[in-house]
Amino acid sequence: MDDFTIRLARAGDFDALWPMLRAVIRAGDTYALDQSLNAEAVRALWMEGPRATYIAKAGGEVLGTSYIKTNQAGGGAHVCNAGFVVAEAARGRGVARALCDDAQVEARAMGYLAMQFNFVVETNEGAIALWQSLGFATVGRLPRAFRHPKAGLVDALVMYKWLGAAGD
Repeated sequence: MDDFTIRLARAGDFDALWPMLRAVIRAGDTYALDQSLNAEAVRALWMEGPRATYIAKAGGEVLGTSYIKTNQAGGGAHVCNAGFVVAEAARGRGVARALCDDAQVEARAMGYLAMQFNFVVETNEGAIALWQSLGFATVGRLPRAFRHPKAGLVDALVMYKWLGAAGD
């Protein structure tokens, strides 16, 4: 793993995050988002909607970003959701693993007892292998729920990990 830091993102960080987020959204192969979202819509989605947003940097280079938000209201509010994006040039350097490890620590500190990924596209094999290696289990499969730009209709997985202490 490279030497980099993860910290809370500040409002001024969005300009540095936008090219990376735009590239992932425009590719349309991992997130179920409108590929034509503009910067302001993505700012609201990634920076303003979540409970916390993080940035991974090495020097001045933005390597990745993540967010944590409450997955459901009311009786489901103890489960968080998290999203991760790693810059193409930073892939394979341990950034996603570090962001997910950090997100789990931060989620516990916020009082969440579990983390759920609602919609992991089955063609995103690297992410699935990583999440499994970090203890996430596939608890559901949504048949043909995602229209992949190259593979056509593919399944999406629901992945889940209990974060709370034993007996919670």
